[in-house]
Amino acid sequence: MRSGVDADLDVVAEIFAHYVNDSTATFETVPPSAAQWRQKFDALTRNGLPFLVVEVGTELVGFAYAAPWRPKPAYRYTVEDTVYLAPGWTGKGLGRLLLGDLVASSARAGVAQMIAVITDDGDGSSAALHRACGFREVGRLHDVGHKFGRWIGTLLLQRNLSAKS
Repeated sequence: MRSGVDADLDVVAEIFAHYVNDSTATFETVPPSAAQWRQKFDALTRNGLPFLVVEVGTELVGFAYAAPWRPKPAYRYTVEDTVYLAPGWTGKGLGRLLLGDLVASSARAGVAQMIAVITDDGDGSSAALHRACGFREVGRLHDVGHKFGRWIGTLLLQRNLSAKS
């Protein structure tokens, strides 16, 4: 586990493109380019938010980052997490490792609350991962996304990262 660097973003783009093109794990319908990932990476790191990668040997097999939950100033201590693993690397404990380190890194960065917005498509693995890492369900939005010819809702989970909240 380590902080991401610019050289990782081509692989990050490839990993995420799989989920855009072949799953409902994201509501994106066009995979962001490596250049778009660089813009996101630069904005997150400039704001002191973590962008992490996990490698097995020398192969980058997953990434996670914390992004602002909403642009309004009062939300500045709340982030939304993102965690993705390369195909073939799920179910091996790497997602839990990434999310655990993301929570800890975000808390060190001064984040008070972390939100997970998970597609409620019947898979359940992302929700289980988040619950195992201390998140609790706080809501559901029904039929808010349309992808691959079907309506999909989202599950909202939250974790308090601050003893002050």
